[in-house]
Amino acid sequence: MVITGRPGVGKSTVFMRVIGELEKRGVRVCGFYCPEIRVGGIRRGFRIVSLGLPLEGILSYVCGEMAGLSRVSVGRYCIKVDDTLAVGLRSLDYAEEACDVVAIDEVGPMELKVEELGRRIWSALRSPKPVIAVVHLRMAEEVRRSLTTAGFAVLYYVVSEGNRSELHAEIARRLLESIGAPRG
Repeated sequence: MVITGRPGVGKSTVFMRVIGELEKRGVRVCGFYCPEIRVGGIRRGFRIVSLGLPLEGILSYVCGEMAGLSRVSVGRYCIKVDDTLAVGLRSLDYAEEACDVVAIDEVGPMELKVEELGRRIWSALRSPKPVIAVVHLRMAEEVRRSLTTAGFAVLYYVVSEGNRSELHAEIARRLLESIGAPRG
């Protein structure tokens, strides 16, 4: 399941609602998500938070404003590579080993800029388990094409103002069907 759409439209909200629906039905969903860090209402960076493990760290922050940031950057954000790898790699390994559904928010330039995590994300996208991934709009077609070419059935959802309030129910239903779980 690929979820995409323009920035700020509600992709992560749809993603988290899908996870909530699945978990209510006893489905173990694991992976990671990357919420914004806001200071005084202004975005300063992103965290990386595990789904399924008690792990979280800093994915990125405005370059020069935090200790421990690398020179690896995307726009004005520098990536905290040690946190990104510690949370991202362990979360994806755990998701594939112990969970029913692999979840990634987001597959985007920042997450893929750290090469080891980028390789692991591409591997997780090709998991034999169902995968739900929020994919950056500029990369969504590439991800869909790559997975389809590799023989995966890809369901592709574009979040908009018109569908964002009910889209989670459709995606959850399709994921539940794919794992044979009761839809309750």
